[in-house]
Amino acid sequence: MKILLTSSGLFIPKFLPAIVKKPIEQAKIGWVTTASKGVEDLTYLGQHRDMMNELGWNFEEIDIDGKSQAELRKLFSDKDVVHVEGGNTNYLLMAIRKTGFDQIIKELIERGVIYVGSSAGSYIMCPTIEMATWKKDNKPRYGLKDLTGLNYVPFLLFAHYKPEYDEILKKALKNIKYPLKIITDKQAILVDDKKVELLGEGEEIKLNL
Repeated sequence: MKILLTSSGLFIPKFLPAIVKKPIEQAKIGWVTTASKGVEDLTYLGQHRDMMNELGWNFEEIDIDGKSQAELRKLFSDKDVVHVEGGNTNYLLMAIRKTGFDQIIKELIERGVIYVGSSAGSYIMCPTIEMATWKKDNKPRYGLKDLTGLNYVPFLLFAHYKPEYDEILKKALKNIKYPLKIITDKQAILVDDKKVELLGEGEEIKLNL
């Protein structure tokens, strides 16, 4: 099981080629952009799409909304990597539950497909997605009441770290039930079976309460 959790898709080229079993240009990537439907500014999405095109990566942009499990299973049948892009975490988790994509993710990981998450796509792999509410809890919920995540990693992740978030994080640390890992946009966490490794620039971020 290989799971790569990132803040920003723009830095994935620094991490992904080293963990794919074939030349990255030959790897087939299923790029799930559904979370972007819950946000207004799509600049990040265009930047990431342009970057992958410039690198010559073989990717297929996929919106899971409105698709059946059978349709999704077919779309991902030939993929080496599933990359779930960021956006609105609530919208993404709602869509995953509605379509049964959680079962597809399970099947892909069991088959040896590498899972890559960016921001919201990383949060859903944690025990809960409560981290998405810490900075400001006024994002649309899209009817989502249960914040339970897919629980593939035994920790919570906070992405896009900046020192200005320290007080918010210290407050959250007093109430969470799981360990917390914090990453900047230039860092990632690789979960390789039971091994957890910090990748990227800088030291591990730890806060003192």
